[in-house]
Amino acid sequence: MYFISNWKDLKFELDDSNTEISACIECGHDIFFDENRGLIVCEECGLVHSEKHIDRGPEWRAFDADQKKKRTRTGAPMTYMIHDKGLSTMIDWKNRDIFGKEIPAKLRGQIYRLRKWQSRIRVSDATERNLTFALSELDRMASNLDLQKNLRECSAKIYRDAVEAHLIRGRSIEGVAAASLYAACRMFKVPRTLNEIAEVARVDKKEIGRSFRFISKELELNLNPTKPMDFLTRFVSELGLTTKCQKMAKTIIRIAEERGLTSGRGPTGVCAAAIYASCILTNERRTQRKIARISCVTEVTVRNRFSELVENLNLGISLKKKQ
Repeated sequence: MYFISNWKDLKFELDDSNTEISACIECGHDIFFDENRGLIVCEECGLVHSEKHIDRGPEWRAFDADQKKKRTRTGAPMTYMIHDKGLSTMIDWKNRDIFGKEIPAKLRGQIYRLRKWQSRIRVSDATERNLTFALSELDRMASNLDLQKNLRECSAKIYRDAVEAHLIRGRSIEGVAAASLYAACRMFKVPRTLNEIAEVARVDKKEIGRSFRFISKELELNLNPTKPMDFLTRFVSELGLTTKCQKMAKTIIRIAEERGLTSGRGPTGVCAAAIYASCILTNERRTQRKIARISCVTEVTVRNRFSELVENLNLGISLKKKQ
């Protein structure tokens, strides 16, 4: 029997073997899923690859968010962003019952007391209090950095693993939470520097770096070092540069990596210098100050890395003229 692994790409994989089918085995054309008949059919020759396919979706339809909310039969999915993973009961603050009717005035006092005690018993011990505070901090920092949901879940999982391994003792909750968020960014290859994490956190950069090195070593995260190429797309986008300039900067970084010019250098500084060099070559005016501000480095760093690139690479830029 075939199971659909990705509806958008129309890729189907066999349950018994791990082979993935995206084209017809007879003519090589695309195949599609016929929802009315439950068949997986080739759109060219009509070969049926699978029949009697089971629709695992809901048997009802919703045309707006209100209908979807009313007709759903399950609660929210489990999440690591809540200390109890979202499994506990929550009493809503609206004074309405399950049918939407207002609760009588004589019962509101009782509901208020139940609601108060429910919020208290959700956090029972010191570990849960720690998680409640840390996960709310994680969510706040991730929201300020505009990070996606799966990255937030990963950072919460890293923090939970640190708590279970007793790595929090003697360290600030904010520092370990910020370090977990930075580790998740490195895992998902989302370019965020320690300076950017420190700006939204309530601890300084040194403490975040110290906590990150500690938990990555103890939890054996095995994170690869960041490269200048990881920051290129975001910096170019924030500077409003063209695709031509981005391709030029990408080529400069690639050649610099091949010649070992990036070894022992900060990735953001090398990326900023490559962008500055590509701006000169493509006649797109961007100042060193603006590039340094976007890339979270100093103007001196941009100038030093730019000088190294000009001296070691044949870029056709006169160093004296630009300084």
